[in-house]
Amino acid sequence: MSSSPIIARREAPPRAVWALEQAGVPTLLARLFAARGVRSIDELDDGLGKLLPPAGLQGAAQAARRLADALRDGERLCIVADYDCDGATACAVAIRGLQLLGAPREHLAYVVPDRAVHGYGLTSAIVDLALQQRPDVLVTVDNGIASLEGVAHARSKGLAVVVTDHHLPALHDGVVVLPEADVIVNPNQPGCAFASKNLAGVGVMFYVLLALRSELRERGVFSAEQQPRLDALLDLVALGTVADVVKLDANNRRLVAQGLRRIRAGRMQPGLAALFAAAGRDARRASAFDFGFALGPRINAAGRLADMTLGIECLLTDDTGRAAELAKMLDGINRERRELETGMREQAELLLERLMPDGEPPPALALFDAEFHEGVVGIVAARLKDRVHRPTFVFARGQDGLLKGSGRSIPGFHLRDALDLVSKRHPGVLRRFGGHAMAAGATVAAEDLPTFAQGLQQVAREWLDAATLARTLLTDGPLDPAQFAPATVRELDAQVWGQAFEPPVFCDEVEVVSQRLVGERHMKLSVRHAGALRDAIWFGRSEPLEARVRLAYRLSLDEYNGRERVQMVVEGSEAA
Repeated sequence: MSSSPIIARREAPPRAVWALEQAGVPTLLARLFAARGVRSIDELDDGLGKLLPPAGLQGAAQAARRLADALRDGERLCIVADYDCDGATACAVAIRGLQLLGAPREHLAYVVPDRAVHGYGLTSAIVDLALQQRPDVLVTVDNGIASLEGVAHARSKGLAVVVTDHHLPALHDGVVVLPEADVIVNPNQPGCAFASKNLAGVGVMFYVLLALRSELRERGVFSAEQQPRLDALLDLVALGTVADVVKLDANNRRLVAQGLRRIRAGRMQPGLAALFAAAGRDARRASAFDFGFALGPRINAAGRLADMTLGIECLLTDDTGRAAELAKMLDGINRERRELETGMREQAELLLERLMPDGEPPPALALFDAEFHEGVVGIVAARLKDRVHRPTFVFARGQDGLLKGSGRSIPGFHLRDALDLVSKRHPGVLRRFGGHAMAAGATVAAEDLPTFAQGLQQVAREWLDAATLARTLLTDGPLDPAQFAPATVRELDAQVWGQAFEPPVFCDEVEVVSQRLVGERHMKLSVRHAGALRDAIWFGRSEPLEARVRLAYRLSLDEYNGRERVQMVVEGSEAA
């Protein structure tokens, strides 16, 4: 069912490669960085002094003044979180950061929606839940920019509302509409000139804390020498940034690099240390991969299948025993999530086969089954999107009887804008929607799903051409055989890779010497590459390969009985 990708090579401008090499960057890294748009050594400087200043983030100074007043007047603050890893880390950063800056813990509370009960964002129901904490100020993290009714409800109850978010604002008839909050801090709000539009929710909250510290310093609360060290929060900022799959522009790479540096040195919150242990990963060699594929999914699992309070408490506790207990619970929930996801994905693929009798998928997909679980639809949508390279929505029935869907897209198809167009062409079909270019959510009534699916497919036919629908696997070309070594893998793993700064994938012609199926779903290979035998594995591949192929592969390092072994992890192939 999956289409074979077209293997292409990233271009590394020779002048940029040369400039980086002259500045002391090793040859391989210079080639990789130049191919990802790096033009000077300054862009690779990950020092804290190179972070964009908070003064450039619209609303940050105003939020700082409001929060400084709250600390001065002894007001109670309630953080309104989100039920994913970005929201959980942003909540923990807010609570820990406000404590560092002088807020008594008893004046700080948080609430987090239940995905199935409350839905996303600052709804009126969440405001009512927050009111039980008797707050004076609500601070949203990773949500709120589209919560028009929720903000109005909070204001009607006498609460001040500070929105910190990074999502796109709501559109009404194509016009941006903002909530009437006291303050909005969001790099993607109209008029904000902040150079990084790609901050995650946790990054926005971290910047608000930087601005608050500056405000408190100006008010004489502490001096520059005595001010609290907010860099202690960068492990959480790094985790949330990578887990939310935002683009790793230069500023985000600095945030992540600083967080990784602290973790590798053993300076991290007890909850993160416990999550590394539960995932069987070595924190001393932490990488962005660990955030995206080990820690992030364990935090996210709580919001998908249980209660994100578990994830937030794991990040907030300073008790190592409690942290270990919570991390173990999160690990168990994540195992349950994986089993549920596997069953849903298999069912979704059966539905998909019925939609493609000739083997060719429609230009966009919208799938629903009565057995689907609302907490896992986003993951299944992402898996199917990767498999057939089509914008994909997967729906499950919510507690209110409506279908709650999560969508994932492909380059060239702005999902949130597509939903906006569907809503204009088919008024009333979309009860709620929102999101980004590559990920979005939508709510429809069961009887309206066929209309939604047809509407989405029509937009896809108009916006997508054959070139866009062809899946391309970008590689960094061949790897010098001399660099096929553990030292190379360690050097690559030490860098910050992620969304829009993808980890290296090399491409070489090889002879397949042997191949066998392991675990029923993975192909274990022995290949001859540049005259040497190499180990390789292709996860999720069961069909045998031809005798000679071009392999696109990542490098990984296996350690067994004290010996290190470099392995190719295959991403794709084509006939040689």
